[in-house]
Amino acid sequence: MRAKSLLGLTCLLAALSILIGAFGAHALKPLLSEQATQWYQTATQYLMFQTTGALVLSGHAMRLAQLTRPIVLILLGVLIFSGSLYIMAMSGIRWLGAITPIGGLLMIIGWVGAAYQFWKTQ
Repeated sequence: MRAKSLLGLTCLLAALSILIGAFGAHALKPLLSEQATQWYQTATQYLMFQTTGALVLSGHAMRLAQLTRPIVLILLGVLIFSGSLYIMAMSGIRWLGAITPIGGLLMIIGWVGAAYQFWKTQ
């Protein structure tokens, strides 16, 4: 995946995190249990934090093509992490909680990979 594509995808995910957060705060809040609301908020926070970080890395990817793989891992990780929490919150399908840590692990691997690439290029 090219750096410009990553930048575009990351910007769309940032916008989506705002839309999803607002939807949860206004439309879903009266419909969700306290636990489901917490899952939803956690998913939204991770989506925005990881997207913001990936956006910064994507800017560097324009110069460092080696950052492409770590960025993809971060974005895939946050989609799995936040996506499973969103589905749990809205559907009550609790077994998805077993998938959530896979997303977290992918985010960690992506960030460690990005750090490695920065250190390697110095």
